[in-house]
Amino acid sequence: MQLELRHLRTLCAIADAGSLSRAAASVGVSQPALTAQLHRIEESLGGQLFQRGRFGVLPTPFGQFVLTRARSVLLTVEELITGASSPENRATLRIGGYATPLLSGLVNRLFAEPDASITVHTEYSPRLLLDLLAAKRLDAAAIVDYPGYEPPTPSSVEVRPIAVEPIHALVPAAHRLADAAEIALDDLADEDWVLTPSDGVGWHEYVYTACEEHGFTPRVRHMMTEQPMTRSLVADHGAVTLCQATALETPGVAIRPLKGTPLRLRHVVAWRTDGPIAHRSGEFVAMAVAAHEDASRRV
Repeated sequence: MQLELRHLRTLCAIADAGSLSRAAASVGVSQPALTAQLHRIEESLGGQLFQRGRFGVLPTPFGQFVLTRARSVLLTVEELITGASSPENRATLRIGGYATPLLSGLVNRLFAEPDASITVHTEYSPRLLLDLLAAKRLDAAAIVDYPGYEPPTPSSVEVRPIAVEPIHALVPAAHRLADAAEIALDDLADEDWVLTPSDGVGWHEYVYTACEEHGFTPRVRHMMTEQPMTRSLVADHGAVTLCQATALETPGVAIRPLKGTPLRLRHVVAWRTDGPIAHRSGEFVAMAVAAHEDASRRV
C-alpha cells in the first residue's frame, strides 16, 4: 500500500480522539473500516502504531515517532497550500532563520514590542530561507553564510551583514586538547567528526577545503542537525565537531578557538523590500546587532 496524506490524517485523528470509535465518527467511517485501514497502514510502515488500553488507544513508541513526522508533513502541506494566498497586509510578522542565539535574541526583542504578533519558522538551509522570502512566505530572516560562499540574493530581498565571527571546535571535555587555549585544525585530523548536512550555500565545501589546506580530509562519521544529539556524540562517544563562537559550553564538552581562524561565519539579516520590515529596516538591523552582542557577552 502506498502511504497517502489521508492516511496520515487518519493516524492523527486516532491519536487526537484517543479511541477508534471516536476517531471513526470524526472522519465519517465505520469503526471496522477504520480498524482495517489502520492495520493496512501498520503493515505498510512495518510496526504497531497504537496499543489498546482500558480507556482507549495510545501510541506505541514507534507510533509516536510516526505521528511526530505525520503532523510535520501535514503542517508543511498546509503551509504550501495556504502560504501563497495569505493576505499581504497581515498583522502577523513572519520571521525565519536557523536556531542560533542571534535568532533567539532577535525574536525576543520583537515579541517585547507592544501588541506583537509573530510567527517563527526555522529552517537549516540559508538558501531555502532566501527562497521563502522571495516567495513571500516569510517577511524577514536571520541567516548565515561563509566567506567566498555568499548565496545570490533575490532581487526582491535586501540583506544586511550583522557580524563575522570565527568558527570554533567543540570537543569532549576529557579530550587531550580540551585544556588548550586554542586548537590547530590539523590536530583533529584523526578524530571522528560530526557535521551538519549540506545547507545549500557551501558549508561542506568550505569545511572540506579548509581541512584539505591543513593536510587532511575530515573523517565524518555522523551527519545531523539536532544539537542535543550532536553534543551527546561529542560528550559521550568522543566525536568532535564545529560550532559558532556564540555557542555555550554544556557538561561533557569544551569549546575552543581554532588556531589562526581557518573558518569564519557571517551573520546576515534579510527582509522583503515590499514587506512590513522594509519601512523599519534600520530598527530591525539594530535589534539583530544587539542580539548578537548579547550572545557574544554571554560567552
